[in-house]
Amino acid sequence: MLTISNREFKQLADYIKANYGIHLKNEKQTLLTGRLSNVLLEKNFASFEDYFKYIVADKSGDALVTLIDKVTTNHTFFMREVDHFNFFKEMVLPQLANNSKTKDLRIWSAGCSSGEEPYTLAMIIDQFFGMEKKWWDTKILATDISSKVLDIALTGIYSNDRIATVPTFWKLNYFKKLDHEKSVLIEKIRNEVIYRKFNLMDKTFPFKKKFQVIFCRNVMIYFDSKTKMELVKKFYDATEPGGYLFIGHSESLNRNETEYKYIMPAVYRKEL
Repeated sequence: MLTISNREFKQLADYIKANYGIHLKNEKQTLLTGRLSNVLLEKNFASFEDYFKYIVADKSGDALVTLIDKVTTNHTFFMREVDHFNFFKEMVLPQLANNSKTKDLRIWSAGCSSGEEPYTLAMIIDQFFGMEKKWWDTKILATDISSKVLDIALTGIYSNDRIATVPTFWKLNYFKKLDHEKSVLIEKIRNEVIYRKFNLMDKTFPFKKKFQVIFCRNVMIYFDSKTKMELVKKFYDATEPGGYLFIGHSESLNRNETEYKYIMPAVYRKEL
């Protein structure tokens, strides 16, 4: 297996942080080597420096896509951090339903990975509104930097083990078994989510309307404090007054550095 020098690791790590905000600490050197070694062998690179030059020179962007797919860890599952979904169902949705004059929900799943989070939200919304849903625009925006996980999300196909935590009502009404190993979400739910590739490190967000709810959970664990707070400021600017930001339970915001108001663990609100 090819080895990576300290200089080569710093070169790659600095590039990844500058472009994607992901902060690779020195102890991740072995991890990075292991994940990228097969790529270097397939492309016949003699060193990580040659690989880095290839990434920078590649105008198609394919090399960067491969790099990010290898670097990021996309561990997620349905109903992850269930307290958030209960709060969304019991507190947030009733507020939105009662206060919206346009019957327009604007929800963003940022760092959506393989789709479990936005599909969970879509099922909650469908069950909450019932027959009234046809009068609402309930589309969810779901974004990630990894093309690989977005391709998985678009199919809506998951192993039966992955949907083991899903409520029985959902399994019966929103999933169809493909075989004894896999199931697929019904088209009605798949169509509720709009998937887009998006880099949270872009200097400005291109959205015309502000969001009522932003989920960005277990993404900022990869960022240093400065990068995290810069992103939170962009989220705040993209949040409608009265709107919510959900982050991961392993994450927290410094209340002296954000204008969001703390509501409960990992849930914040932009005051009216």
